[in-house]
Amino acid sequence: MFSRLKTIAWPVAVVTMVAWLVWWSVRSPDSRAEGGIAKQDQLSLQSSIDGLDQTLHALWQEESVAIGEIPADRLDAVTPSPAADELILLRRLSLSLHGTIPSLEEIRRFQSDDEPHRLTRWASAMLEDPRYADYIAQRLERPFVGVEDGSFLVFRRDRFRDWLAGQLRENTPYDEIVRQMVAGRGVWTGNGEVNFVTSARVMDDFDENQLTARFTRAFLGQRIDCAQCHDHKFDEWKQSQFEGIAAHFGQLDISLPGVFDNKKQQYIIQEDDDAPQRIISPSVPFHPEWVPSEGTPREQLATWVTHRDNLRFDRAIVNRVWGLLFGRPFAHQLRVYVGNSSDAAAASDTTESTATDWVWTVKSVDDLPNPGDPRFGNQLAPLDYLAKDFRDHGRDLRRLILVIVSSQAFSRDSIHPDLADADPEILSDAQQDAARAKLEHLEARWAMFPLVRLRPEQVIGAMLQASHVETIDQNSHLVIRAQKFGQEKSFIQEFGDPGLDELEDRSGTIQQALLRMNGNLANELSEESPFRAPGQIRNLSSTPEKLLENIFLGTFTRYPTPDEQARLLPLLGAGRRQTPEAAVQDLYWTLFNAPEFSWSH
Repeated sequence: MFSRLKTIAWPVAVVTMVAWLVWWSVRSPDSRAEGGIAKQDQLSLQSSIDGLDQTLHALWQEESVAIGEIPADRLDAVTPSPAADELILLRRLSLSLHGTIPSLEEIRRFQSDDEPHRLTRWASAMLEDPRYADYIAQRLERPFVGVEDGSFLVFRRDRFRDWLAGQLRENTPYDEIVRQMVAGRGVWTGNGEVNFVTSARVMDDFDENQLTARFTRAFLGQRIDCAQCHDHKFDEWKQSQFEGIAAHFGQLDISLPGVFDNKKQQYIIQEDDDAPQRIISPSVPFHPEWVPSEGTPREQLATWVTHRDNLRFDRAIVNRVWGLLFGRPFAHQLRVYVGNSSDAAAASDTTESTATDWVWTVKSVDDLPNPGDPRFGNQLAPLDYLAKDFRDHGRDLRRLILVIVSSQAFSRDSIHPDLADADPEILSDAQQDAARAKLEHLEARWAMFPLVRLRPEQVIGAMLQASHVETIDQNSHLVIRAQKFGQEKSFIQEFGDPGLDELEDRSGTIQQALLRMNGNLANELSEESPFRAPGQIRNLSSTPEKLLENIFLGTFTRYPTPDEQARLLPLLGAGRRQTPEAAVQDLYWTLFNAPEFSWSH
């Protein structure tokens, strides 16, 4: 009897376990995300979101006031645009965190989720998805190791990216990630983090200056390249400060055994053959008390830059993460000039400025302001708030992202009621200038979501995903993943890379438009096939109305408007038994090349 019970119990247990695994695998990502959010302090997270929203409201309500060199008309009170539709927000999240649009499969699951806090739970699930770590690692590697190829013998970009993706998957605190990069040792093929320093190896020489400029730009949010050669007349950074940071890398020994520190080496500078040599000792530009007394120079520098009280470090990464989510950073650069207003004006004439550059004139370097300085009003308060909140919560990148994407700034529509009817074809030149100024004013105050062109990998990622009903991810068939890798690489090479200044405003080119319109890829992805969305959706949609709805959801992540329905349904065979194959292919090709497809909005 007992043996027969064992014989029956064993297959029952196996079936039960398989059923449980199947149930777990098909659960919607939002339901799996509930556990991830529950692990966090819900009250703390909501408190951070509320605090950020309060700084944004103060910024929107601030009345006109002149601050330093900031024109008064840049600070008029504004009314933010209304909240965007949740499908639009889902598209923003997917583009920002995964580098592609959501699949039709994901959209239908999202629509079937009627539990509270849907978007926050889906955002949490996206941060647990391996696609998040892989894509954000690809974006963050640019400020960390540049975009140059470097020396292949000692620099392996793929190993650095894999290492960084692993740190993001483990949700390693950001300051620990940076300390590993700055002070790492070992072989670049085994210890991916050391490629941060080997990226500055050019031929047989190690370029401390290049690494120093990258270090300050990535981890302090400031460009000090010009201080490499001379003191700037107005800027706070001096040549001696640049050299002091560079000296921390002076003991680096990069050879076949790997990256190590040679205590016998010194950082020596000689401007030319006739000039005397200068031995430079490691130093830091501010707060030397943060430098520990023990450790190698690189370890000391890593500890100093990640010090808890160094808010420049936190502002720099918060500003970059904001830029990854919105398509542009919160502030491009805080420019500070030492001297009088006329000196600052003269400097501004020779320096490119942007709508989010803020200029402050001080009498001495002792009076340098911080973004939280009350003299700046509320303009930089959201950035300062996020930096402190990020520091106070363990420098947790996922939590930072959740706070930002749950804020009212991220949820605003990209169309403002005051500009909805601003048609360039019927407005005079003066009216167009006024509308353009209004738009810049609203976007500078983050009162509406900015319209930003997608990056090359986002464009190709969106095209590839739109051509498949199922989600393309790490679980996709090996053939699909191999095709995706090859097509992405080829497309990005032809489309063009924006370089290090990827978060700067940029316009599209005629060549890029022609590549999408005339390239083989758009035609190939539009063709009907049993394995692609055009063929699958045409065969499975019960009516032309349903067909049009599925196509728009799969490409634009929205429903067609009444006007689009009126124009397109007759082309899809409304009133016929079957939709013509060519009509579906032509519609997919048209939507791939529509401006809406290649913009974040």
